[in-house]
Amino acid sequence: MSDELLTLGLAGLAVFAGAVVQGAVGFGLGLVAAPMITMLAPSVMPGAIQMVNVTLPLFTLMAEWRRVDWRGLGFAVLGRLPGSFVGGLVVVYVSTRLLGVLVAVMVLIAVVLTVRAAAVPRTPATLTGAGFVSGITGTATGIGGPPIALVYQNAKGPQIRATLAMFFFLSAAQSLAILALLGRLPVGAATFGAALVPFVIVGFLASGPLRRYLDAGRVRTAVLVVVTLSALGLIVQSALG
Repeated sequence: MSDELLTLGLAGLAVFAGAVVQGAVGFGLGLVAAPMITMLAPSVMPGAIQMVNVTLPLFTLMAEWRRVDWRGLGFAVLGRLPGSFVGGLVVVYVSTRLLGVLVAVMVLIAVVLTVRAAAVPRTPATLTGAGFVSGITGTATGIGGPPIALVYQNAKGPQIRATLAMFFFLSAAQSLAILALLGRLPVGAATFGAALVPFVIVGFLASGPLRRYLDAGRVRTAVLVVVTLSALGLIVQSALG
């Protein structure tokens, strides 16, 4: 087996695992796949993970699009757009290592405060702020789910998955456009990402049993666990970067 096929296969396994998690919880693909792809083929990041990020939400939306919180989504996207441009500038001018560690620490602090006190309120201000932070980290590192997930942690499983799916689809499309505009989306990255799409499809199909299990009153715990792992994954990715 050639080195290229081995790299694609290992990256595909990471994408498959991430698709299972995101298909069940609503986010987490970047948590699992981004650090692995960064380690295996850093030259295709962050474009390759954004190609994957723009694909998976479509499968969730086909099943649960009626549960999207359109009002909350609007505020999140409003904050995400300027955050995406900042994230694009980070890719060009700033070390993503420092950004990744800082954001991860902020997320871990937010998780601790959430567990010890009341959940983050879902208001226009928190949604817009979460969208802005997600835009920066999502565009620069491929991991943009934790800020939005924290705001929606007390929602029902279908609403979390549907709203985050629409947000991630629009977010990944924004990030791809900005990376292309800045000349940071090489053909190799786009091709590598496209080759990972079959692993996305299989992972989503495999997430069904886990999705049903979590919908039985276990979604909030799962969200907090995945958010925490996302922050730790972001630290690992920053170290590898």
